[in-house]
Amino acid sequence: MHAFGNHPISTSALTILFPVFPQNLTSLTVKRSTMAAKALVLLLFLGLTSFCTAAVLKVGDDKGWTIVGNVNYSSWASAKKFKIGDVILFEYNKNFHNVMLVSKKDYKSCNATNPIATYNSGNDSITITRSGHNFYICGVPGHCAIGQKVDIRVEKTKGASSPRSAPVPESSTSSPSPGTDTGDAAGTSSSTTAAPAPKPSSGSRFVPAYLGFGVAVMATIATLVV
Repeated sequence: MHAFGNHPISTSALTILFPVFPQNLTSLTVKRSTMAAKALVLLLFLGLTSFCTAAVLKVGDDKGWTIVGNVNYSSWASAKKFKIGDVILFEYNKNFHNVMLVSKKDYKSCNATNPIATYNSGNDSITITRSGHNFYICGVPGHCAIGQKVDIRVEKTKGASSPRSAPVPESSTSSPSPGTDTGDAAGTSSSTTAAPAPKPSSGSRFVPAYLGFGVAVMATIATLVV
């Protein structure tokens, strides 16, 4: 029993008059914070999973991008699975080769006069941004005709659409002079302006070194919010 002035008031009456809003509000806030934390963990997990499924695939594997050794780039490409987000790595001697993204028509005719994009650093990493066919040739006269060309066919993912614009090259200087490849297919030098590309192992998919750290962080957060 409590007194309000000279009038006694029972505890039940106080409960009716003044509900316990602070406790209810605190409980609601905690629930919302927990839900938000769980949603954040889920988003981090999905993002990390998507990133870790990306791959670096070296064209021609150990032989690289060359006319030496009769590399069958059609067979190489047909044995791979390409997805949006993967990185196509062209390694070659930039003194004798280059890489050009061309249309299907120019790919079939080996026409290097109207490329969509040109790469010539000797160590070109090209991120796949669209599904469908991506046609690449060497623009040095005669090289495409003897097989230095590759059709990268990218799987179409659910909800993905192919952008109309082509990927922008890191460098687009003039093509190298025609010549004969006398060195290693991977090339002995690379452009000073081009960022070094990660080294894949025979075109295999890779997992970043910090994957374990990311998983540990998410596991810790999940433990705290459960």
